[in-house]
Amino acid sequence: MADVQQTEKATWRDYKELTKPNVVLLMILCSAIGMFMAVPGMVPLDVLILGNLGIAMCAGAAAAVNHLVDQRVDQQMTRTHNRPVATGRVSNAHAAVFALVMGGLGMIILVVFINSLTAWLTLASLVGYAFIYTMFLKRATPQNIVIGGLAGAAPPLLGWTAVTGEIHGHALLLVLIIFAWTPPHFWALAIHRREEYAAVGIPMLPVTHGVAFTKLQILLYTIIMFLITLLPYATRMSGPLYLLGAVVLGGGFLYWAIELMRGKNPGAPMETFKYSIIYLMALFVVMLVDHYLFPVSTL
Repeated sequence: MADVQQTEKATWRDYKELTKPNVVLLMILCSAIGMFMAVPGMVPLDVLILGNLGIAMCAGAAAAVNHLVDQRVDQQMTRTHNRPVATGRVSNAHAAVFALVMGGLGMIILVVFINSLTAWLTLASLVGYAFIYTMFLKRATPQNIVIGGLAGAAPPLLGWTAVTGEIHGHALLLVLIIFAWTPPHFWALAIHRREEYAAVGIPMLPVTHGVAFTKLQILLYTIIMFLITLLPYATRMSGPLYLLGAVVLGGGFLYWAIELMRGKNPGAPMETFKYSIIYLMALFVVMLVDHYLFPVSTL
């Protein structure tokens, strides 16, 4: 079967899959939110389009490197065994060239049409995810997703700097929200896939410290995340609509974290994982709506 798969001709869908489009779409949503939150009015159209395009291309390049580095692991996991590089539909060389071209074009767009600060921060995020996390942290420590999560939390900051050319405390607060959201988001999936991670030697927290300990950490991080999401209101970055949304959405996240702790619902890990994605998208959309309905911040 492996030989047959390796002789299959790659299609554009395989290269699209290399970029992890669903992940990139969530990142671009966060980047766009950072752009809109940085200004009281409309984001310049060229910055909105070219900034997000450059960031998306660099994120796609980092994802392609992840496919390349993790191909042996991907081959052994149900969730990832059919990925283009893992099956051989896309060769290592082609994946590497694709990542290099995507990342290079993305950086050129950011340097030429946006600003150098955004370009360098985007490059740092790319290196952090594709190399520091994927090549080292993922296999070195059960705190891999906590430390490596900083790279994935960067998009709102990148969007903010694309518009303003400077780092602002409110932008860092958006980063902090995603940074605190990442562990409970990913550990819920890791519980569901713990046997596969154990089989391939990836020291995810449920593998090294057990499911019960991981569930406790998910609850604690969810509480921390909930408190952090109140800070935009406390710092007058956002108004009452955002506060209401943060409390309601955070309450839903806490419900699933507690449901995990109770251990009576075998589907709770994946339900928590799915909710966490909806949660982040909804939280930032509510933040954006609030930004224009209740403009309380003096940027």
